[in-house]
Amino acid sequence: MTAIKSERPAATRLGANGGNDAASASDPGSFEGEIREFIRRDVAVVRRAQQQAEPVEPAQDAAAEHVNTLVRRVTGGSMEEIDRVILELQAIRDMLRNEGDRVTREVSGFASLNHAAITSMRVIADSLVQWKNGAVVRPQKN
Repeated sequence: MTAIKSERPAATRLGANGGNDAASASDPGSFEGEIREFIRRDVAVVRRAQQQAEPVEPAQDAAAEHVNTLVRRVTGGSMEEIDRVILELQAIRDMLRNEGDRVTREVSGFASLNHAAITSMRVIADSLVQWKNGAVVRPQKN
């Protein structure tokens, strides 16, 4: 790739304080404009060099390929970040599913324990009723 220095001073390209102000950081249009300007300058140089060496048709193909390469380089970082976020979200989804299954098993275990406790209480209550009725039927001897 051919790098061409801009004719504009750095202060006008990046903002008054070198691109650190809120306006240049929050203005996506300025970034896109810089990319367009860079592509325009870079493609113009490639076209001039190829027009001198070859017919017009191959120069357009080479320029298009150069732009495609540039776009791939510009979007590569974003695509990698998106892929990383997708992988993280999939890992979180798997973890949540596993935790949901674990909680379901825990709740099922507590329900079984609760059922066993209720059954035991009924048996104890029935035994107490029988003992109480047995004590009333047979008075204690002194």
